[in-house]
Amino acid sequence: MIYEPREDSYLLQEQVKKYAKGKVLDIGTGSGIQAETAKEQGAEVLAADINPECVEHVKNKGINIIQSDLFSNIKDKFDLIIFNPPYLPEEPLEPKDSSLSTTGGKKGNEILEKFLSQSKDYLNENGKILIVVSSLTPDVEKLIEKYNFKHKKLSEQNLPFFEKLIVYLLETGITLSEIK
Repeated sequence: MIYEPREDSYLLQEQVKKYAKGKVLDIGTGSGIQAETAKEQGAEVLAADINPECVEHVKNKGINIIQSDLFSNIKDKFDLIIFNPPYLPEEPLEPKDSSLSTTGGKKGNEILEKFLSQSKDYLNENGKILIVVSSLTPDVEKLIEKYNFKHKKLSEQNLPFFEKLIVYLLETGITLSEIK
């Protein structure tokens, strides 16, 4: 099952238009919307997804893509990494094929934490990360700070049922004490 673009995809896409330049990695590309957008901005794009169906779909769009579980098959460093992670808490009744696109683990933040713990190794000096998460994802800013990223909220969108989507820009090279 391919994650079709929704509100989170479009909110993130607006920031990709502003920040995509140089070498860009789109992790968990899904339909390829962010990779396509970055390519349209003139970036050199590599997309990656764990789902072979997504890999085939995006390859057919003419985008350079590999199958990878987060960074497992990534070798280079990038100026920008884009990630629209599965960020919702586990819902036992959700079908397995759709939970691959939506569920970020038991609490909802485990995949995000794994990403944050590895991502610095794949950033060029002064590299940036764009992520989108939900207000239902616990401890996002604590995790960002745990892995010593400077962060800024770029945009937010309220959804029905008390949920909010948030796009963050993350940067390295600055310690927490310098941020506060």
